Amino acid sequence: MKTNLTILFIVLFSNVNIQLKAQNKMTENQAAQLAQKFIIIDTHIDLPLQLKEKYEDVTQRLSSGEFDYPRAIKGDLNAAFMSIYISPKLQGTPEAKKTADELIAIVERIVKEHPDKFNFAFTSDDITKNFAEGKISLPMGMENGAPIESVELLKEYFERGIRYVTLAHGKWNHICDSSYDPERKWHGLSPFGKTLIEEMNKIGMLIDISHVSDETFYQVLELTKTPVIASHSSCRKFTPGFERNMSDEMIKALAKNSGVIQITFGSDFVSQNYRQMSDDFQKHVREYIEHNHLKRDDAEVKKYIADYKKIHPIKFASVKDVADHIDHVVNLVGIDFVGLGSDFDGVGDSLPDGLKDVSMYPNLIAELLKRGYSENDIEKICSGNFLRVWKQVENYSKN
Repeated sequence: MKTNLTILFIVLFSNVNIQLKAQNKMTENQAAQLAQKFIIIDTHIDLPLQLKEKYEDVTQRLSSGEFDYPRAIKGDLNAAFMSIYISPKLQGTPEAKKTADELIAIVERIVKEHPDKFNFAFTSDDITKNFAEGKISLPMGMENGAPIESVELLKEYFERGIRYVTLAHGKWNHICDSSYDPERKWHGLSPFGKTLIEEMNKIGMLIDISHVSDETFYQVLELTKTPVIASHSSCRKFTPGFERNMSDEMIKALAKNSGVIQITFGSDFVSQNYRQMSDDFQKHVREYIEHNHLKRDDAEVKKYIADYKKIHPIKFASVKDVADHIDHVVNLVGIDFVGLGSDFDGVGDSLPDGLKDVSMYPNLIAELLKRGYSENDIEKICSGNFLRVWKQVENYSKN
C-alpha cells in the first residue's frame, strides 16, 4: 500500500512539473514575441566610456561589457541611450568638455561606420522610424552636466544630439548637489542650475534627476514646466537610507509632474541583501589591507579577494527583484510612470541573475507576464511611458 501511494505521489509530482515547465515555456515564447513586437528603450548604457578605453567593432561580440549588436538583436533592444559620462574628477577642468566631445565622437563613429545597423535619434519620432527600418537607435544622454558651463554650451550639446542631461553625478557641481556627496554646496540647485532648468525646457532637453540630492529633485519640480525623468534609478523602499534611489514621496511627486522613473538593474540598487553583503565584504577587505599594511592593487590582496569570494559568494539580485521595483511604482502611482534604464556597462559585475546583458530583456518581460501585466502595460514599460514624456518635452519647446 505504501509503495502504491509513493508511486502515485511521484506520478502526480511529475505531472505538476511537466505542466509548470509547459506554462513557463509558453510564457517565455509570449515574452519573446512581445519583445519583437514592441519598441524596447533602455535609457542608460555606458558603452561610450568602455569604447574610449578600448575601441572595438560593436557589430561583433565584444570581449567585455554588456552591449553589442549581436546581443542587442537577441534581446530585441531597439533604442539604447548612450551615456556621455563625465567623471566628477574632471569637473571644473578643460578635460570635462574634452571627454564629452570624445565620447560623442565615438557614438558618431559607430553610426557612420554601420549605417545599416544603427542610427541617431534626435526626436521621439526618430525612434519609431528607426524601429520600422530595423535599425537600433543610439540617442545620447549626458551623465553629469559638468561640461555645461553656459547656456550656449547647453545648446551646442543639444545640436550634437544630447537629449537628456543628468544634472550631477557623484559630487556636487556648478549646477546642483549630488545624492552621493555629503557636502551640500547649494542645498539644491545653484543659481546657474535654476537658469539651466528654464533653458532646458525652452530647447526641449529632458531633465534627468537621477543622482541628484532630494533637495535638488524637489527644486527641479518646482521650476520645470515639463515632465522630468530619472534615467536610471530605483525605489528607496527596498534600500532604506540609500538617497540615490527615489523615496515613495519622490515617486508620487514625479508622477504628479507626469515624469517617469526608469528602473535600473544593478544589484546594489535593487537588493538590500546584496548591499549588506557587499558592504560587509568591502569592510573585511579594508581591515585585511590595514592589518597587513598592504595596498588595494597588491597581488596578495587580489588573491585574498578572489579566495574570499569563493568561500563567501555574494548573492546577486534577480529578475524578480527588478520586477519588484516595477511593481512598487505601479502599485504606488500607476502604470504610466515607469520604464527601463539598466545602467549596463556602468555597474561592474553587480548585475542581477537573468539580466546580465542586453540579450536578456525578454526575461524581464516574462516575469512581468507571470505577474499578470497586460500587453498594453508591458508596452508602456518597454517604451511607451518614456516616449510620452519625450514627446511632451518636445511639444513644450515648440510653443
